[in-house]
Amino acid sequence: MWKAKGFVALLCSLFLIAPVVQAEALPEVEVWRSPSCGCCGAWIAHMREEGFTVTDNVTPEMHDVKVGLGVPAAYASCHTATVGGYLLEGHVPADDVKRLLAEKPEAGRGLLVPGMPVGSPGMEMPGRSDPYDVLLLKEDGRVSVFEHHPSQH
Repeated sequence: MWKAKGFVALLCSLFLIAPVVQAEALPEVEVWRSPSCGCCGAWIAHMREEGFTVTDNVTPEMHDVKVGLGVPAAYASCHTATVGGYLLEGHVPADDVKRLLAEKPEAGRGLLVPGMPVGSPGMEMPGRSDPYDVLLLKEDGRVSVFEHHPSQH
């Protein structure tokens, strides 16, 4: 009987520490954003809610940040981030970032969500959600669709 109680206690303790272990396993996200951008703060909150630790760098020099990190101008958005050696541009959902970190696609440099699609994390609008693609940026500069997010009407 005592063995069963010990086993149950062990299981309970594992359930209690599992979220801590998962949170520690996620690398830090470093974000650069303009001081005037409100949706960037909402995206940062989304990432934190999904278990990421986020460093928020507010700078008026976003063009220099994007050029320095190699963001293709055609795919630019309002904020730029790095995580686990990957580039993130725009309102990339946390689940897609977690998938990128788990799969580590060959020749992948990062994920891009060009523009500011309504319905993406940080760009939520009641009653409206437009379809959008999260693009995988490859080392050679080409992109491919990493994940398609349909509209949520």
